Amino acid sequence: MRLRQKVATWLLPELKNLAYTSAGHGRRSQSWSAPASGPNNALTGNLGTLINRSRAAIRNDPWAASGLEKLVANIIGTGIKPKSEASNDRFRKKLQTLFLDWTDESGADGQLDFYGQQSLATRSMLESGECFIRFRPRKLEDGFSVPLQLQLLESEFVPWDYNDDLKNGHTIRAGIEFNAIGQRVAYWMHKAHPSDYTTLDTANLRRIPAEQILHIYEPLRPGQLRGQPLLTQVLLRMFHLDKFDDATLLRQEIANLFTGFITKPAPEQEKVDPLTGRPIVYDLQGVPMVAMEPGTMQELSPGEEITFNTPPGAASNYPDFIRQQLMAVAAGIGLPYEILSGDMKGVSDRALRVVLNEFRRRIQQIQHNQIVFQLCRPVWNYWLDLAVLSGAIHAPGYHTRKADYRRVKWIPQGWPYMHPVQDMQAQNLAVRSGFKSRSEVVSEQGYDSEQIDDEIAADNRRADELALQYDSDARNDLKTTPSTDKDDSPDEQKTAQ
Repeated sequence: MRLRQKVATWLLPELKNLAYTSAGHGRRSQSWSAPASGPNNALTGNLGTLINRSRAAIRNDPWAASGLEKLVANIIGTGIKPKSEASNDRFRKKLQTLFLDWTDESGADGQLDFYGQQSLATRSMLESGECFIRFRPRKLEDGFSVPLQLQLLESEFVPWDYNDDLKNGHTIRAGIEFNAIGQRVAYWMHKAHPSDYTTLDTANLRRIPAEQILHIYEPLRPGQLRGQPLLTQVLLRMFHLDKFDDATLLRQEIANLFTGFITKPAPEQEKVDPLTGRPIVYDLQGVPMVAMEPGTMQELSPGEEITFNTPPGAASNYPDFIRQQLMAVAAGIGLPYEILSGDMKGVSDRALRVVLNEFRRRIQQIQHNQIVFQLCRPVWNYWLDLAVLSGAIHAPGYHTRKADYRRVKWIPQGWPYMHPVQDMQAQNLAVRSGFKSRSEVVSEQGYDSEQIDDEIAADNRRADELALQYDSDARNDLKTTPSTDKDDSPDEQKTAQ
């Protein structure tokens, strides 16, 4: 019995490897390094290197910079804007106006409005994997419409290598403090950026309650505490691709140095310098032997020949190679190759529509999971609390009806139509068929339906006052449509008889 168990134990790993070829340890997989690691040890151990190399690539590599900028432009655009859905119409309009006034005051440094901060936070999240935002309440005498500002902080403000067990039962992992049930209760942060040359105090960390901090990042594994830079999978490829491209460029630069060489028979006797043993140089001006100009017909002496250099040029498959590598880079950062490179060669309208639909689905995922859920909603709730407490807006029974007052819909900038006429006709048909509301169509374009209704009403009033008529006014169609009576006229009845 023991012998059978030993044989089974010895054969069990082999049987497992036969079941899954990717789990084998044969010759083909000997150099495959796949260490076992948790979601945080795998990342935090090398996070500093990943962040620094990611930023270096974005500073110096045009493909990395272009990919990041296009992702930020598609995720945020001109901003993801709120549309209050509070039940009170009058309160809703006042709230929209108040928030619009506050967006110009949201930046703690005064350089960006709220939607510019959305773009910067998204850029930081993609570049370094995460971004921290700190709520900065202000005094009433500071003169803000709502006494609140937002401060954006980079990843280095929270040290990812800081881990500790506290006496109160809390634990600190990657600079984040957790209570006994795993809830985030605080962030341990530097007072200033630890890599900034103006920083003097980087040893002392300050405990900031979690209620004052927003952590914007995309977790890729359950339990992951810190964010991973977007370029992680393609950094090494882009580094070597940039070196290869630079070497090819240098080779072409050398190839453009068009040089000619004149050879002639060796002289029977040549005067040489007795001290150096080299031929005596008569021309001290450094003028070349033969200077070529357009239309030159150079006469050579008997026995002389002229040859030109033939340096190697770029390989014939260079464009295809670069295209294949950029396709891998685009796949690694989640951006279509056509958008990253601008190369639309051989792409039809239908194929491009499929590519854009898949890309937009990914963008919408980031908009909802990171920007709206982690950034916009908490900011809206915190801002509304301070707006009510400061008296900037009156909300009766706010403490018992917070859910109603806080209800909001965040609307990103709309996608442009690929085929405007066809797409508009499809939207019109969907609304008329009851498959979609008019408000939803307006929201998909990044606008507020109530604001559009107010603008249309104002346009109609102004047109009526000035006695103007436009084809866009649907009321004109109702006025000119002939009415149909249920009963036929007498003449029509006689004709029918």
